Amino acid sequence: MSLSRRGFLSATGAASLLALTGCEGTQTGAGSATSEPRFTEDGRPIATIRAEPLSPLAELYGIEPISYAERMDGARVLPPTGMSIIPAEFHRQVVEYSSPHRPGTIVIDNRTRHLYLILSDTVALRYGIAVGREGRTWRGRGVIYRRAHWPTWTPTARMIREDPSLARFAGGMPGGGRNPLGARALYLQSGGVDRGYRIHGTYEWWLLGQYVSSGCIRMVNQDVIDLYERVPNGTRVISI
Repeated sequence: MSLSRRGFLSATGAASLLALTGCEGTQTGAGSATSEPRFTEDGRPIATIRAEPLSPLAELYGIEPISYAERMDGARVLPPTGMSIIPAEFHRQVVEYSSPHRPGTIVIDNRTRHLYLILSDTVALRYGIAVGREGRTWRGRGVIYRRAHWPTWTPTARMIREDPSLARFAGGMPGGGRNPLGARALYLQSGGVDRGYRIHGTYEWWLLGQYVSSGCIRMVNQDVIDLYERVPNGTRVISI
């Protein structure tokens, strides 16, 4: 895609630079591909919530389309995600993926910015992700030991040192609003220790596929909700 998502950002945020429409709200089954992004008369990209259609493999594994439209999630509003702005390679998809890991294992590929939920030895449910910036990438093995709806976010001491304005959240930022963890979080332990790594949602969906985090794995909110429903505590996570 020739469109630069970083070019959308400004001090006031991407909302003023994107026109988000809700004309189509569901990821479809196998069919035609998503059309190219359109633009307003003043040059702003029009982001729609239409996702790439699922491959024929999806039906074989009982994987259904999900909606990226605005909706209620409990007592909170889940904002829409502008899927048409996100490159197709980072859309939720069922793909051929050879793996020695047992079904239910999560494999994170930092190089390609994909998260795979293993369905069989040759097929996986793939999600696009954003990963850690240079020097912040997590690689290794872990296990999900906690799962949270609309989690509280607490910046680390390192984050506060690098950005003192975050000190006001030292006691925790409640879920919802602009909480950086989004709608769901999966908390990881490595070697029996919580080292601060999470798989979590994000409102900054236009950064999907980039190296932007402090080491955590970011997913669009609708995708992390879908993953949350599929993996229990104790799920193995392998990051390469």
